[in-house]
Amino acid sequence: MQHDELTLRLQGWRLATAEVLYYIPDHPSLLQSFMWQTLDLAPEYPRIHKFLEFWRREIDAVIHSVRLATGETIAPPRIQAGGPILHH
Repeated sequence: MQHDELTLRLQGWRLATAEVLYYIPDHPSLLQSFMWQTLDLAPEYPRIHKFLEFWRREIDAVIHSVRLATGETIAPPRIQAGGPILHH
């Protein structure tokens, strides 16, 4: 894992996988699948949205649906202090 990726993960970014079901306009009954992964920030998912906007603008295929799966976040360990330790 690169340093920049670790920094993003510690800030709440997580691995997001988008499965795009799409069809070519000439063959609307033939659905195809495209998988794409990136680090993204829930719940807005700006990178996924930017990718889908690019798709709609530049790719000659119609998006049928998108499924999104996300991984767990990495966070610094949490330490909860207990009461004082008593020595007898």
